[in-house]
Amino acid sequence: MDPLRQSPSPSSSQASSPRTLSCEGLGYVGIEAVLDQLKIKAMKMGFEFNIMVVGQSGLGKSTMVNTLFKSKIWKSMMPGLRVPTPQTLQLHSVTHVIEENGVKLKLTVTDTPGFGDQINNDKCWDPILGYINEQYERYLQEEILITRQRRIPDTRVHCCIYFVPPTGHCLRPLDLEFLQRLCRAVNVVPVIARADSLTIEEREAFRHRIQDDLKTHSIEVYPQKCFDEDVNDKILNSKIRERIPFAVVGADREHMVNGRCVLGRKTKWGIIEVENMAHCEFPLLRDLLIRSHLQDLKDITHNVHYENYRIVRLKESHALPRGPGWVNLAPAPSTAPGPAPTGTRASPGPAKVCRWAEDNSDEDF
Repeated sequence: MDPLRQSPSPSSSQASSPRTLSCEGLGYVGIEAVLDQLKIKAMKMGFEFNIMVVGQSGLGKSTMVNTLFKSKIWKSMMPGLRVPTPQTLQLHSVTHVIEENGVKLKLTVTDTPGFGDQINNDKCWDPILGYINEQYERYLQEEILITRQRRIPDTRVHCCIYFVPPTGHCLRPLDLEFLQRLCRAVNVVPVIARADSLTIEEREAFRHRIQDDLKTHSIEVYPQKCFDEDVNDKILNSKIRERIPFAVVGADREHMVNGRCVLGRKTKWGIIEVENMAHCEFPLLRDLLIRSHLQDLKDITHNVHYENYRIVRLKESHALPRGPGWVNLAPAPSTAPGPAPTGTRASPGPAKVCRWAEDNSDEDF
């Protein structure tokens, strides 16, 4: 018999951790009421959700955001009005508070006009990645204050919708190069923009080529396989992964179809209904971002992407700025700097100054 599997002796059982004993319920306690308490508190505080849309000009990014939230989040330009192409990539953010059935959502949308529109697109992704890391840095600086806010403002990008031009061929080298960097910093959901310009056969062939490109170049888009927590998540996310990138069509105007009012684009051949799965896959994108995975997007942003950034920054904490109200995360520089002693977490000195060793810099405060 394996000695590791022998039954414990009485003496060893006494030293082991206490077991959780089940007890018979004698009546209603009301533990389930905590769910109502959480709901009331959440409705009072509201929710924050920050998304970024990336893609070339003319792919319908602004219209898609308006369609997702059925609000005029972004005002489109008047037809026929030409807007000069920006010489450099510029980031524009707009924040709205949307309320539905008593639930408030503070929505921040960041647009990236000018991405991929230049003749020389070398490192055109740097401003985008810099903006994402800047939001992580803001959150980190608030988090390491001695006296922190009760609720730290969350401006971190929770999801990035990447608009792929409907070329029908494959991903461009620019797309592959950028997505490899972007997926390491934020949750990325790719979509085929203006999918109504492709036939159904062309759309499916284009989707499979994109999926092959993503797999070949080891690009993990959301939802990532490694974050499936249970069997139900695995089944749901597997169905989503089969349809990514979603073929979407955006429209913010309503039309009458068979006596009902629908969102769609009117052409001389008919009306393309954006919420009709037979016409496009906009409902799948909406359900993913809002109805089924919104909280999961925020959790992965905080527990994975932000945590990765936080670990790197704390390991190089000597570069963090110092000022009133800041925690000193590294020993003060001396004339002959040397490595901090392993295992040292605090050194004598002022009561409000904590000094962390390099080896322990990624621990929680």
